[in-house]
Amino acid sequence: MKNYGVNELRKMFLEFFESKDHLAMKSFSLVPHNDNSLLLINSGMAPLKPYFTGQEIPPRRRVTTCQKCIRTGDIENIGKTARHGTFFEMLGNFSFGDYFKHEAIAWSWEFLTEVVGLDPDRLYPSVYQEDDEAFEIWNKEIGIAPERIFRFGKEDNFWEHGSGPCGPCSEIYYDRGEKYGCGKPGCTVGCDCDRYMEVWNNVFSQFDNDGHGNYSELKQKNIDTGMGLERLAVVVQDVDSIFDVDTIRALRDHVCALAQKEYHVEHDWDVSIRIITDHIRSATFMISDGILPSNEGRGYVLRRIIRRAARHGRLLGIEGEFLANLSRTVIEGSKDGYPELDEKKDFIFNVLTQEENKFNKTIDQGLAILNDLEEKMAQQGTSVLAGEDVFRLYDTYGFPLDLTKEILEEKHFTIDEDGFNAAMTKQRETARKARKATNYMGADITVYESIDPAITSVFVGYDHLRYDSRISALTTDTEVVEALTDGQNGTIIVDETPFYATMGGQEGDKGTITCAGGAFVVEDTIKLKGGKVGHVGRVTGGMFKLGDSVTLQVDEANRTKTCKNHSATHLLQKALREVLGTHVEQQGSLNNADHLRFDFSHFSAMTAEELEAVERIVNEKIAENLPVETKVMSIEEAKKSGAMALFGEKYGDTVRVVCMGDYSKEFCGGTHIGNTGAIAAFKILSESGVAAGVRRIEALTGQGVFDYYNDLEKKLEAAAKTVKATPATLQEKLEHLMAEMKALQSENESLKSKAAKDALGDVMNKVVEIKGVKLLAANVADVDMNGLRELGDQLKEKLGEGVVVLSSVKDGKVNLIAMATDDAMKSGAHAGNLIRGIAALVGGGGGGRPNMAQAGGKNPEGVEKAIAEAAKVLETQIKG
Repeated sequence: MKNYGVNELRKMFLEFFESKDHLAMKSFSLVPHNDNSLLLINSGMAPLKPYFTGQEIPPRRRVTTCQKCIRTGDIENIGKTARHGTFFEMLGNFSFGDYFKHEAIAWSWEFLTEVVGLDPDRLYPSVYQEDDEAFEIWNKEIGIAPERIFRFGKEDNFWEHGSGPCGPCSEIYYDRGEKYGCGKPGCTVGCDCDRYMEVWNNVFSQFDNDGHGNYSELKQKNIDTGMGLERLAVVVQDVDSIFDVDTIRALRDHVCALAQKEYHVEHDWDVSIRIITDHIRSATFMISDGILPSNEGRGYVLRRIIRRAARHGRLLGIEGEFLANLSRTVIEGSKDGYPELDEKKDFIFNVLTQEENKFNKTIDQGLAILNDLEEKMAQQGTSVLAGEDVFRLYDTYGFPLDLTKEILEEKHFTIDEDGFNAAMTKQRETARKARKATNYMGADITVYESIDPAITSVFVGYDHLRYDSRISALTTDTEVVEALTDGQNGTIIVDETPFYATMGGQEGDKGTITCAGGAFVVEDTIKLKGGKVGHVGRVTGGMFKLGDSVTLQVDEANRTKTCKNHSATHLLQKALREVLGTHVEQQGSLNNADHLRFDFSHFSAMTAEELEAVERIVNEKIAENLPVETKVMSIEEAKKSGAMALFGEKYGDTVRVVCMGDYSKEFCGGTHIGNTGAIAAFKILSESGVAAGVRRIEALTGQGVFDYYNDLEKKLEAAAKTVKATPATLQEKLEHLMAEMKALQSENESLKSKAAKDALGDVMNKVVEIKGVKLLAANVADVDMNGLRELGDQLKEKLGEGVVVLSSVKDGKVNLIAMATDDAMKSGAHAGNLIRGIAALVGGGGGGRPNMAQAGGKNPEGVEKAIAEAAKVLETQIKG
């Protein structure tokens, strides 16, 4: 058997099934499409669910893929053993109602024994205990002796996930030899040791589970095969674990080099080396699919993975940021199968480095919080940190549980792990309850699922705004119907449509649909599964029936404005990359008739100069009247031409590329103007942050810009009129008014200060001495807090050394202040505690520093008592 590498095995598998008339599809994004039941794609079958359920018609009834997958259910145990990782590649061959058990079993055997060259005598199949058909195929057709075929129960050999399609499995195990075994006498297939490794799993999807344990035969029987690419490589290369196969070993060796540590020397080192090796693979692939670190959803999964890897780098003694460096090795080893990694490498490195920087700040904050908690425990005489505090460190400061445990153990403290788990369970339960009601696909259940999957729509709107077609489906909000009548809301689907459906950030068209006896206003156009386009709106007259011939008319003015905004977005993205750098990637957009909104990756707020430069570049390109051309080409041609693709977008074999002269070139299925000059003008309204590492620009084009400036001009004229000026003299007038206002405010403060003094009169005769410290406590009428502070400063100066306490009632509310000089404080006086001691008498509270404090209250009747109490409180403060 030849020692094939990971990249060779991937290619061999896909080419083998292509030879069996399968369509080889590229891996889907790790971000699930229209599937709320998953955070991340975790199996080869997951992105193909619409084909299994019949909601969408597959491009071919036989498909093969190598799907990138992430599973984080047992992330805490990753690294502790070499068996599992969070990231893996799943090889799969799928049949949607085409071939079944005979072919699936025969081809799995043929690939493993004849293509890869595994020894047939070391391969052992297993079947579901009640699946006699599969047993017979293995025994009679493949020629495996009965004693070499293992029957297992439902737990091991029956695949189901709640309600929906399910069925028995047939797995293939490989005997890796005694050196990987446990040495026990009864060691055989099914043993927990590493000798017999499962490499292939054929799932025969032949039943439908109603969710209550009742099974019925599926009309369309399917095949869902899964084989972990890394596991296959372990067997073929005869190595200990996935961390020893060629591509992953190269990464593992890079980790060891950075840490200056050897693998298989210290157990703790090995754990950290495996965690970093696995996690940087997951992080690299997740970021390449447009996932960014955040505190929720898949972004939180990414954040945990990056921070866990970074922390284990610290444990290994790796200094500074190192993850982007490791990511280069991931990309080098995997770019053959996933060229998008190489295309997005600058962005991947930027995100990793930014998150590492944030982690370094977070872990230091967490250590400070933990130190405070340790002091609190010592004061309370407890040695166990509460579970809620442990969870707060974990959840808010990104502090891993084991790190908290480790630090506390060094100081002879422990943690309440049960309390931590309870807090974690509570959070998960809250998140689970917040999920929407979904169907098997994890999508919100809608009426559109009931439409015949064979119905589809052809978009003709690149060349036509008016088109005649035939109605193929009608729905109300709740059901598929034969007709819609006057006044009803509903959706019309036709064979061909000039209406663009909301997609790629461009809002759907508006317009009308008419027939001989009816009129329908299209308020929105939506993309439905299976290539259908839904025209959503209401019947304003007459009636529409299934099969009717209709005329579809797009609102031309609305489309033109939307096109201007969409084309301007392309210019904006290119300008942003010029001004800010090539790390800028589109993270979302919205283009409609009113404005454009563009979300992009960038890690700080843009400066006024940067915004001005971007706006200037876009307007320059508009003025150059660049031709806007759309070319249809193969995806390989498009990428070679330098066209930009969107993160996470799934493209077909051919794509539309929109070129604006030689300036901008992007993959885009949207609609555009014919020349940049048609945009007329571009104006940025705002730039803001919407998520970690994501900024948003909102802008206007064309008439929207002129309307904006017209409105601004009207407001300017109104403002000038208010201050009896013209727009031309407004600034001068405002400067004069501000100077006048400042002078009046100063004069007002002087008058208030004089009024406060007059109201107080000569109070120096009220000074008393408390244990050698002078105290002046007095009440003054109708002075606010600012006036009281100013008066206090003046009296403190007159007093020389001592304590001043003043009160005043203004507008029914009590104001209190206390001030202490340096000598008074040395004697024990504390203004904050003094105020705290008398504030309750006026129905309030307050406090402050030793030298100055203030309080408010709601009880004016208590003022005299508070002033009298000041002497008693001060007496308790002064040292004997």
